[in-house]
Amino acid sequence: MVKRYGDTVYKSLTLIVAASSILFIISAVAVLLFNAYPSIISNGLGFFTSANWNPSLSGTVETVNGIHRLTGSSFGILVFIADTLASSAIAILLAVPAGLGVAIFLTEVAPRRIAAPISFMVEMLAGIPSVVYGFWGLIVLGPYLFNTVEPYLAEHLSFIPIFSGPISSPGLLSAGIILAIMIIPIVASISRDMMARTPKESREGAKALGLTRWEVTRRIVLPYAKTGIVGSIVLGLGRALGETMAVAMLAGSGVQVLPKSLYYPFSTIASYMVLNLDAALTDPSGMYLSAIMELGLVLLAITVTVNVAARLLIKQGFASSSENVVRV
Repeated sequence: MVKRYGDTVYKSLTLIVAASSILFIISAVAVLLFNAYPSIISNGLGFFTSANWNPSLSGTVETVNGIHRLTGSSFGILVFIADTLASSAIAILLAVPAGLGVAIFLTEVAPRRIAAPISFMVEMLAGIPSVVYGFWGLIVLGPYLFNTVEPYLAEHLSFIPIFSGPISSPGLLSAGIILAIMIIPIVASISRDMMARTPKESREGAKALGLTRWEVTRRIVLPYAKTGIVGSIVLGLGRALGETMAVAMLAGSGVQVLPKSLYYPFSTIASYMVLNLDAALTDPSGMYLSAIMELGLVLLAITVTVNVAARLLIKQGFASSSENVVRV
């Protein structure tokens, strides 16, 4: 049977589109590696183990093993890694319960006439530009945390190290809250869609056995939607790790000190890159820009690691079905 010309064109076009995404990722990694190579060779493992980041733009250019850098400069990203992971962890801790709560309310509790507009508003939150979140955090959230919430936490919860003073800025707490607000729609929307797909027979069977509404949700709906919930958390974490503009507006210039509490100034990898790219271009040796590129590689590696770990978690059976969940 002779293949139709249209089928050949269709197959070729879809192959090109699929391959282009892979080629784009490979090319992006190649560009980062090429530009980060001087920093990788010059800084070595100290790039990851040191907390001393000092571009020293006033130094003179020196050449070591054929690689140019400014005298007195040093590049250690331990602070940026700690701040990035800490702010993302705070966001996940706040966003996951809130997002799951919204999803459960929309699928299991709220009547349809109420669920529809609330679902629309939740999805609208995901479309708000990050710069708007940044302005709100800078003008409203940050001052409120600094003047009201953080003094209260420091006074009553100072026995917990992360809540102890001194209070020097809205700090990591403000970044975590902003990131949580930004990823709640992701967790809520995907989890809601998966919960809504729970087979009607499973729900009715559980109710026939005498399970309450909460027991149906806990024993039937949540186990069935577990794969989607894990996926939504991973997507939310990826958004939190890579968020730039909103975090940069809250971080400002940042202070390169390892955080000891929620009130410390911070600089995540993404925010530092966007705020200091212009300064990096003024380095005559090019080492500052190369170090920025290596920062990008590290952020990419963290994001890929998180996604791979989540896939392995699901593959190992974490996302079990609800077929045998109900026990009489």
